[in-house]
Amino acid sequence: MLSRTNIEDQLRKVRNKATTSEDVLKEVYAILAEDNKREDAIIARMKSPQKPTPRNQFDIDLLDADRIYHVDQIRKICVDYRLRFLDTKYFKNEIPQEALNEIKQLEKDHQMTMSGFKIVAPSKLFKLEDKDDPLLFAPIGNGYFYLIHKWGNDLNPFRKAWAWCVKSFENLILTTLVVSGLLAYMIPNGLFSNDTTSVEYLLIFFFTFKSVASIVLYYSFATGKNFNVAIWNSKYFNA
Repeated sequence: MLSRTNIEDQLRKVRNKATTSEDVLKEVYAILAEDNKREDAIIARMKSPQKPTPRNQFDIDLLDADRIYHVDQIRKICVDYRLRFLDTKYFKNEIPQEALNEIKQLEKDHQMTMSGFKIVAPSKLFKLEDKDDPLLFAPIGNGYFYLIHKWGNDLNPFRKAWAWCVKSFENLILTTLVVSGLLAYMIPNGLFSNDTTSVEYLLIFFFTFKSVASIVLYYSFATGKNFNVAIWNSKYFNA
């Protein structure tokens, strides 16, 4: 009876005819060492300042058009969701391995060395100077950026509604007025008199508005908060 053929054994025999196990280990080690050097170089470029933003010489024919965004589009998303668009040197979390692999593959395909990396993420993920969902970009030129990789969890579905309140000064005032009106309406009828007239409601609304506005102003000044339109590309936590 003939024994069944173990394909792994046959593969090993073919390999061993060409090279020894020690040579294979040396070759694999050399490849891994070179790959680690490339990753270290990429990380070093991410941490180094780039002014002005460089232009990466991509091969346009190899780019995915669905991953190209203009800075105006990025700005709108950052303002709507209260995110920041900053250089990777300010990013305090680790860049995932998948993102590094994407960069290495792009550099190989386009025969280039990439630089000028930027990230879209919430403020808490950056190391900001005094004064849930990152997107890694590389500049193409003329205000366009190429999306390299996205990682992390998706944003809270209510984040846009929350961010709308502090999108601008006008939005904050409108939000304060609405909240004050709701609080004034929730005050029980007849708390200050037997029947609340329109004049009394306006007075209650006025005092409610002052209270809410005072809390908002105190919180804004105490924590150094600013509007979305002012912080989307600012490296300062109190800008």
